[in-house]
Amino acid sequence: MRRAHRVEQVRAVEAELMARLPEGTLMQRAAAGLAATCARLLTRRRGRVYGSRVVVLAGGGDNGGDALYAGAALARRGARVTAVLLAPERAHVDGLAALRAARGLVVLEQEVGLADFSRADLVLDGIVGIGGRGGLRPEAEPYARAARRGVVVAVDVPSGVDADTGEVAGVALRADVTVCFGTHKPGLLIDPGASYAGAVQLVEIGLELPTADVEALQHAEVAALLPVPGAESDKYRRGVVGVAAGSATYPGAALLAVAGALRGGAGAVRYVGTAAEEVVRRFPEVLVTEGGPAGAGRVQAWVVGPGGGDGARQALGEALASDVPVLVDADGLTELGRLGPQALTGRTAPTLLTPHTGEAARLLAGAGAAGTAPPPADDLAAARLTTARRLAAAYRATVLLKGSTTVIADPGGAVRVNPTGTPWLATAGSGDVLAGLAGSLLAAGLSTLDAASVAAYLHGLAGRRAAGLAGGVGAGVGAASDEGALGVPGAPVTALQVAGALSAVWRDVRGAGSAGAGGE
Repeated sequence: MRRAHRVEQVRAVEAELMARLPEGTLMQRAAAGLAATCARLLTRRRGRVYGSRVVVLAGGGDNGGDALYAGAALARRGARVTAVLLAPERAHVDGLAALRAARGLVVLEQEVGLADFSRADLVLDGIVGIGGRGGLRPEAEPYARAARRGVVVAVDVPSGVDADTGEVAGVALRADVTVCFGTHKPGLLIDPGASYAGAVQLVEIGLELPTADVEALQHAEVAALLPVPGAESDKYRRGVVGVAAGSATYPGAALLAVAGALRGGAGAVRYVGTAAEEVVRRFPEVLVTEGGPAGAGRVQAWVVGPGGGDGARQALGEALASDVPVLVDADGLTELGRLGPQALTGRTAPTLLTPHTGEAARLLAGAGAAGTAPPPADDLAAARLTTARRLAAAYRATVLLKGSTTVIADPGGAVRVNPTGTPWLATAGSGDVLAGLAGSLLAAGLSTLDAASVAAYLHGLAGRRAAGLAGGVGAGVGAASDEGALGVPGAPVTALQVAGALSAVWRDVRGAGSAGAGGE
């Protein structure tokens, strides 16, 4: 599992550790790990460190010190290292002395620095540390726009990215690799910051960390959560998931939600809605009940809303009146936004909301004062962590906020981000499959937080498999992405193809988990 901690948490444990260690020890640990990563990258690209051109962009404070010390280590191995001081009056004195002692060059002229930046084999971004807020300062902005040939390695966090949230308030420097110390930072796992971080490498420096602020599950954790039938299981003991979806306008949503539900671990799927004939024709194993959720018989969880059309309000009301977990998606979310959080008042069973940012905007408007206009969806996407937490707090429900980074927040404050996926999942009906899958996991007995996390994880892997991409964890989120400068690789997928790939990725995750793999 990847665990990420807020800057405040990191600063506190660093201070405790530094009080017990000789002065400078912690920085030397960080710089040694940073230099080792840089040496590996240079060896991979050029075959050796000796003779490589390295540029250190050094801001003030400890972040610049880490970069200068790492530059000194590379210089001692024969690299031609130039440090560009972007805040000369605040440059780390000891780090600067170490670089000069290793025969590294120091420049103050930005024109010279930019020329060296463009020619470098490797650039160390030590401009702004984890405590920085806002975009790059004017003197550093040209480096974010300049052409480059070499790899850029960010020190702890790409400069201009908010380490706590992943928000990018202005211009930021895009890294190919980010080396973080002690723990991941939330901003490295959540877009837009994650898209600036590249591949994230963690260097252990001996921090004794508290409970993480944000988590990202990997194969081992997901495998442990997957429901597995026992010798005495039958379809009812494994759970029955009810799906209230589809309408005359959107009959396909019912088929897609059911397709996801059939592959989510529950023993049976019960469908209610106007697309019953189409559902049974495509999936004869589905139980069909006339009417709405109120008359459907016993289920262990409801999925309400995909393609629900005009019937979504009644289906939502009946499902919320039940005493089982309810997942609300699509048209159900639109209705819930009209009703506001009071529609969930008095519910004793948990609720899972699965909005995209447009639906999140409507939900937030419904949670505000009467007549409140929805906030711009783009603003919510740029502040994904904050948005998910606001929704979870307002509706006292677990929220799975879909998008380039899927963020799951529960009303108790727990947050998880999903490290799998591909932009090819931005296709019609993909969210319906996800809703059915998550609802089935709820019916199988998982909590809303676990069901949402596992569903997003499997859904992302299924999207990658369907698109013909390599399996694995973290495409674009805290790990090396194969979605490079030539565009997104792979091929377009349909939602049914994603659903069809779920069983295979379930087996992959189970197999990796039983072998003790962590999905790195």
